[in-house]
Amino acid sequence: MTLTTTTTTGRAPRRLFPLLGAASAAALALAACSGASAGGEPGSGETVDPNEEITLRLDWWGNDDRAQRYNQAIELFEEEYPNIDVQASFTSWDDYWTARNTEAAGSSLPDVLQMDDAYLSQYANRNQLLDLTPYLGGELDVTGMPDQLVDNGRVDDGLYAIPQGTTTLAMFYNPATIEEIGVQPPTADMSWSDYVSWLAEAADAGADHDPALYGGIDFTGTFWFFVQYMIQQGNEVFTDDGQLAFTEEDVQGWLDLTAEARANQQVFPAARAAQLEPLSGFAANETASEFSWNNFLAAYLADSGAERLEMLPIPMAEGSSDRGMFQRSMLLSAAQTTEHPAAAAALINFITNSPEVGAIFGTSRGVPATESARSELDLDGVDEQMVEYADSVEDDLTAVMPTLPEGFGTLEAAWLRLGESLGYGEITEAEFVEQWFAEANSALS
Repeated sequence: MTLTTTTTTGRAPRRLFPLLGAASAAALALAACSGASAGGEPGSGETVDPNEEITLRLDWWGNDDRAQRYNQAIELFEEEYPNIDVQASFTSWDDYWTARNTEAAGSSLPDVLQMDDAYLSQYANRNQLLDLTPYLGGELDVTGMPDQLVDNGRVDDGLYAIPQGTTTLAMFYNPATIEEIGVQPPTADMSWSDYVSWLAEAADAGADHDPALYGGIDFTGTFWFFVQYMIQQGNEVFTDDGQLAFTEEDVQGWLDLTAEARANQQVFPAARAAQLEPLSGFAANETASEFSWNNFLAAYLADSGAERLEMLPIPMAEGSSDRGMFQRSMLLSAAQTTEHPAAAAALINFITNSPEVGAIFGTSRGVPATESARSELDLDGVDEQMVEYADSVEDDLTAVMPTLPEGFGTLEAAWLRLGESLGYGEITEAEFVEQWFAEANSALS
C-alpha cells in the first residue's frame, strides 16, 4: 500500500458540499458527454484473477483521522487479496474535487474514488463512472443494504456508486466554548429565528475574549441548509426535469434571517474564517456551534481537541413542528476507465461489507450501510453518541433527500462564493439573489 496526500487536514466544515468553479466546470465539459447506460445484467461481470498482479488507486477526501481508518482497511484488503496493491491518496474537500475534475477531463480518474451524491449524476452522465450492475452477486454484494439505500447510487438504469453510511444534519455545540462565552446552550426546540437570536447573544457575550468568540457562522451561506429549510416548509427544491422549484422571494427570505446579525457583526467574520481554513471556526474553538452532518463528530473531536461535543436536531421553521429531516450517504464509485473493474468492485465490496472494516470506520462516515459492517461496531464513545443521535431524530426523518440535478455543484459553488461576498459586505442580499439566479438558470439550462 502506498499513501500520499496533498494536505493532511480535513475540509473546512462550513463548505459542506462540492465546489465546481468556472475552470473545473470547463474541464468537466471537455470530458465525454455520452449519457449513462447500464453495463449488463447482475452477475455478468468478470471476477478477480488471483494470479494477476494488480495495482489499484483509491482516492478520498478527509482529514488524518479518516486516512488512518482507510489505511487499516486497505491493509486488511491486501491481506485477503495479496495480488492487489492499493495506492491510496487523500486531500481536503476543495482540492479533491479540483483534482477529480481535471482527471475526468483527461480520462484518468482513480480506479476507486469516494463519491458525493451532489456530483454523482454529473460524472455518471458523462460516462466517467463504471456501472457496477454486472458485479452484483459476484464481486459486489449489496444484499445487506435496504433497496432504497442502494438506489442512492443509481443514475437512470445504472448503479454507479455504493453507499457507505447514512448521515443526517445536526447542530453541534461545544459545552466548553459555551461555558467560556457565558451563555446558555442552544436547545432542541429552537426555530431558525430563535437560533439567530442565540447567535447574537453569544457574539455579544464573547466579544471581549481574545480571540473573540461567537455563537456560530452565518448559516445562510450554505446551500444545503437552505434546501433543508425549503423542505421543512413543504416546498419542492427541484422539479422532475432538474429545474429550480423555489423563487427569488424564497431565497431573499432565507438571507433576511441573518441580515441583522450580519450587519451587527454577530456571526463569525468571513475574514477570520478565511484565516483559519481549512479548519472552521467551530473546529478551531472560536465558535460555540455549527451545523453539519452528524458523521462529522469524530473529525470535529479530532480537530478541536474537545473532550466532548453535543448534537441537537436542526432548528424548525417558524410555527412548524415538522423538521422535515432526511438522510444522505457517502458513496464509493469506480472509474469507467479502470483497467481492473472486477478488482475495483472487490475493493468497494470489501470496504462496504467487511465487519472488521465496519469496526475500523465506526460511524465516522455515518452509520454503516450494511448489516455486516454494523455487526462488530463497539458502541461506545463517538459511535455510541452517533447511534444515540440517529435514534433521537428518527421521528424527525419525515422527508426524502431531493434528487439533485446535473449541475448541482455549480449551483452550490455560486451560492458559497456569493455568501462569502455577502459576509465581506461586498454585495447586498438583493444582489446575492439576482446574481445567483442568473448563474443557476444558466447552469441548469
